Amino acid sequence: MKNVKIGLIGFGTIGAGVVKILTENAEVIQQRLGASPCIGKIADLDITTERGVRVESGVLTTNVDEVLDDPEIEIVIELIGGYEPARSFVLKAIQNGKHVVTANKALLAKHGEEIFSAADEKGLGIGFEAAVGGAIPIIRSIREAFAANRFSAIEGIVNGTANYILSKMSDEKCDFQTALQEAQEKGYAEADPTFDIEGVDSAHKIAILTRLAYGAPISLEEITVEGITSITPEDIECAGEFGYRIKLLAISKYDGQAIDVRVHPAMIPVGHPMASVNGVLNAIRVCDDLMEENILVGHGAGSLPTGSAVVGDVMEIVRNSLVGAGTRVPAQSFQKTAPIPLKNMDEIESEYFLRFRVKDVPGVLAKISGILGNHSISIESMIQRGRDDNGKGVPLVMMVHRSNEKNVQDALIEIDRLDVVCGKSNLIRVEN
Repeated sequence: MKNVKIGLIGFGTIGAGVVKILTENAEVIQQRLGASPCIGKIADLDITTERGVRVESGVLTTNVDEVLDDPEIEIVIELIGGYEPARSFVLKAIQNGKHVVTANKALLAKHGEEIFSAADEKGLGIGFEAAVGGAIPIIRSIREAFAANRFSAIEGIVNGTANYILSKMSDEKCDFQTALQEAQEKGYAEADPTFDIEGVDSAHKIAILTRLAYGAPISLEEITVEGITSITPEDIECAGEFGYRIKLLAISKYDGQAIDVRVHPAMIPVGHPMASVNGVLNAIRVCDDLMEENILVGHGAGSLPTGSAVVGDVMEIVRNSLVGAGTRVPAQSFQKTAPIPLKNMDEIESEYFLRFRVKDVPGVLAKISGILGNHSISIESMIQRGRDDNGKGVPLVMMVHRSNEKNVQDALIEIDRLDVVCGKSNLIRVEN
């Protein structure tokens, strides 16, 4: 049985999970693969901290070139994250004739074109299932299972940290900071959770899925990104009364002419399957011309779930190599990618949830509804609660019918200037 040597760069949580899977599931991997993938070298800056897995003497190194330049290593797994030095390591591995597996969504979202092109030129495989959705096989589904389908939309809850926080706020009626602190205490959120709570991590992932689904490279700078820090318990409660639940969604829609891609909090009907995807779970909804709708749900992060996706990519590369298939499936799903225009955010249409804090005086509703009407926005329903006993105003929330984004934004700017409005208004789009 052939031994396939693997070099691992990054021995953190996921790296330890990969080693654990390759070691403890070695027998089933060999039975399914007809070969034995094994760790040859592991490079990390810290090789003294206990990871909970056993590695043979001489495997650990602080010198990454011992991985990249070793002629016996056929596959390099990159798990350090970020843009650099990950980009340089991956490109050097490819230049040295090694296949690559990575879980680095930020790297592929920003430098994917360069990396995929380099791998194509060398005829090498690049696996990145773990980059989006953790254990959810969304990459493989788009590239292979749904390869004949014309995609019209991909929407996803693709960040477990943000989903945990919003679930906690919804189920336990706590505020954002309380939910974030608990997520950090449980290890679901980083000490600096900015990428997660501000939607940047989700933007990386939807950029990758957009490229695979439509064959269009997309720049991160072109994606509208809004996080969840402005969501209040008031929003959560009112959303429930209207029959919705708030989730951070990564959205990519294609109408055959232009792509609408964005990340922001959205209200989805409580009866929709994705509304009940809570905690750190991820869910990705795929719409196309043949299946209408499929929803994939699973663990989007974690040592073993993500490690499982990484090892799955390793096994696919080994299978291809054993039969001389090379790169059987294009890394980018299409043989050639081509630019597709992006829809300007001002052009989208949606239903909207609007929250204002207003003075408790007569005529407020007339002023606000008048401005909305002047911008062709009609009110569907409304909730107003309490009396103003602290000078901070009272909450006024509305659901409005399908409207143009620019009209809504222009109306809110005008409304916020009213002397009866206390503070900046808030907007949440509705995805039905």
